[in-house]
Amino acid sequence: MREKSWLGQILLAMAALCLSVAVQAVVETEKLSSPELEARYRVLIEEMRCPKCQNQNLADSDASISGDLRREIRRLLEEGFSDKEIVDYMVARYGDFVLYRPPVQSNTLALWLAPGVFALVGLLALIIIVVRSSSGTGASQGDGSGALTEDERRKLKKLLGEDPSDLTDGGKKSK
Repeated sequence: MREKSWLGQILLAMAALCLSVAVQAVVETEKLSSPELEARYRVLIEEMRCPKCQNQNLADSDASISGDLRREIRRLLEEGFSDKEIVDYMVARYGDFVLYRPPVQSNTLALWLAPGVFALVGLLALIIIVVRSSSGTGASQGDGSGALTEDERRKLKKLLGEDPSDLTDGGKKSK
């Protein structure tokens, strides 16, 4: 009975630890002048990458530069800039890296082609493995029957130190 209470306490502690993990989210205190601008703002900050964090978008990052970029996007929206103009402004300032989906160009071609190439290589490897295993040319050796040929029996006898000339009639000794 005592073991169950320890197990229950451990499970309760683990659950409390899992639930106590703080979710980091950016809370916007400044509101835009219209719900339409607010919606455009949300889309823009989710589509742009934080220059410092590199794996978070502006909406999720709490880095100071992300806060600056969010304020800049908010200002540009209030001044009447279109989404394309804001994206162009950010790309001119920070490069294509600021975009989660950079345009297909010569310098980003590897980013766009690599997933397809890796998928094709994996598919080809899978096809080769399946074909070899079904045709029996994989890791197995010989005909798979397990029986030794006459030549293999003679070599085995020689290795074991027995006289290979004694081998007749399937291994029976004759004199």
